[in-house]
Amino acid sequence: MTAARTGRTGRAAALGVLLQALRGGGRYSLVQRLRALPRLVSDLLRGRYGDVDRSRLVGVGLGLLYVLSPVDVLPEVLLGPLGLADDAVVTAWLAGAVLAEVDRFLDWERTRERVVRSTVVG
Repeated sequence: MTAARTGRTGRAAALGVLLQALRGGGRYSLVQRLRALPRLVSDLLRGRYGDVDRSRLVGVGLGLLYVLSPVDVLPEVLLGPLGLADDAVVTAWLAGAVLAEVDRFLDWERTRERVVRSTVVG
């Protein structure tokens, strides 16, 4: 599979997670995901959660820089509402990618809790 195809598949999956979260579907509610986000960042920074996809982490960082940057590829001043399209696409991908990573983190937390409980009880 080519890198371009893998990238498109990853973007499509991230957008799918976002749409599913907005509809209220999936394993976790949007509220559960939002509450888990600070824990994910904390565990990531402390080295407890190392199961993050590094390329996704870099993509999220670059996406945040792009959205927050005053430089715009498609400037709204020249293109009007069409100029918002690039920001909207990047923002939607960002949200989907973060929510997908939060889902993985919540799965990791549940697995970790089961292992800890099983070790203590067993």
